[in-house]
Amino acid sequence: MTLEEYTDRFTGMLNFDERKGYEGYIVHSERLVEFARTIRDELGYDYLSSVTGVDYLPDEQIEVVYHAYRSQGGPGLVFKVQVPRINPIVPSLVSIFPGADFQEREAWDLLGIRFEGHPNLRRILMWEGFHGHPLRKDWEEPYFEESEKPFNSRWPEGKAFRIEENKPFKKNVQYPPEFTPDGWIPEADTALYSGMVRLGAKDAGNGRSLETDQILVNLGPQHPSTHGVFRMVVSLDGEEIADLQPVLGYLHRNHEKIGERNTYLMNMPFTDRLDYLASMGNNFGYALAVEKLMGITPPERAEYIRVMMAELTRIVSHLFSIGTLLNDLGAFFTPMLYALTERELILDIFEAVSGSRMMCNYFRFGGVARDLPEGILEKVYELVTERLPRKVDELDTYLTDNEIVRTRSIGIGVLPREQAIEYSAAGPVLRASGVGYDVRRAESYSIYDRFDFDVAIRHNGDVYDRYLVRLEEIRQSLRILQQVVRDIPDGEFQTGKPQYQVRVPPGESYGRVENPKGELGFYIVSNGKPNPWRYHIRSPSFINLTAFGEMCKGHKIADVVAILGSIDIVLGEVDR
Repeated sequence: MTLEEYTDRFTGMLNFDERKGYEGYIVHSERLVEFARTIRDELGYDYLSSVTGVDYLPDEQIEVVYHAYRSQGGPGLVFKVQVPRINPIVPSLVSIFPGADFQEREAWDLLGIRFEGHPNLRRILMWEGFHGHPLRKDWEEPYFEESEKPFNSRWPEGKAFRIEENKPFKKNVQYPPEFTPDGWIPEADTALYSGMVRLGAKDAGNGRSLETDQILVNLGPQHPSTHGVFRMVVSLDGEEIADLQPVLGYLHRNHEKIGERNTYLMNMPFTDRLDYLASMGNNFGYALAVEKLMGITPPERAEYIRVMMAELTRIVSHLFSIGTLLNDLGAFFTPMLYALTERELILDIFEAVSGSRMMCNYFRFGGVARDLPEGILEKVYELVTERLPRKVDELDTYLTDNEIVRTRSIGIGVLPREQAIEYSAAGPVLRASGVGYDVRRAESYSIYDRFDFDVAIRHNGDVYDRYLVRLEEIRQSLRILQQVVRDIPDGEFQTGKPQYQVRVPPGESYGRVENPKGELGFYIVSNGKPNPWRYHIRSPSFINLTAFGEMCKGHKIADVVAILGSIDIVLGEVDR
């Protein structure tokens, strides 16, 4: 049954979004929960991928935008809620889609949208004492210069300087009214600690109970096992975890605010800095979103080059993930060095193609920045047909049946299938729980429908299966790459001439790709001007952390490190 067949039931509940360049449905806020439950239970849209907000300042209106999909695959459903910009209140969908938890907190934090009924509506990226909501269009940072780039002071003369250089205190900082650092009490930690699970009496097994105290332990933010600047507040009963709350935002720099001030092309190198192990894949998702608005398609050769770079990126990321996971399990650096050796060979390819090893900035709207250098195809062919398959088999031999690896990972951090869908998990985290959802197959993009490959899937949802999925995905990427180097045609590498400034028609688009860590989505709103009106990133590292606390309950502190490693986060993408 389709949504259109529910027209009578939804009378007065929703309207089709008739704005030019927009899609989906506008739902009345008081009926949002009922609508969400209906599309999940009766229409099969059980996977809520993205939740974000848009500030339409001239219209004094805030819009919350949702993208929902079926976990079996197929096109998505876009629905929206519009509320007044002054005191915007929208019902929370966490009770129906738990994966909305962190995303609603982010929309509250950055846009000031209050989600009524949310179980823990606190800031998530900014500190609790932060003044205002920085993605509001009328919010200006300290020493505000202009709302759009390039700034008049720097273009066309080319005079570049840091804004702080001309300010008396040399700091780009502002505080709430009447704020004094000496008198500030960090209420965020108080609220966080008070919300943790309380431990009661525990049966000692002899008919008597053992009174235990609640012990709260902070793991991070400066800790080598947190994979970056990341903090976990853990409630302990002895060594057993009763509750765990991730604390994010230590690396946050409001990437999206920067993106809304940049021109469209300026944002391409900024995407490199998200998951900095997967810059080519980040480029891919952003390029697709803007190309949808522009109505352009890259030439055949460019499509093959894009797929080649994306699959090499997947291998790079998974090799790094497997190496760091073994570090987290206590193997120290030997497996990591094996993985890094192979990664370096792929980075040689990236450097030859883009001029950079990590921040590659290679994709362009309508293609890629330049053609492949002479001899690169032969190097890629040798790498994906000879060396890498052999080295992946070696990793498999050394690690998969290793007694310590199996003991530390089997049955640890289990995420059941239903919970993986509910929490909007993506990538290997989702597929290791028995959900064969891969955007390359579920809603194919670029030319992925031409290639023969299997979606890697396991069914136990633990640390071990997440490792096995990544290992198998490397092999499937090698299959795709072998087909790419065999079939890549000659021809142009870009549609039209390279442009510094592109013309993007008004409207909205959502471009998504299957990045190594899961679905990476870019939601773009254009008003026809040189800068995006809204630029939002659905980052898999951020959303995969939503279920992290549930995955850790009942385990030991040492297991937390392994579980976090198996989720495979990069803090540049978590915090943006």
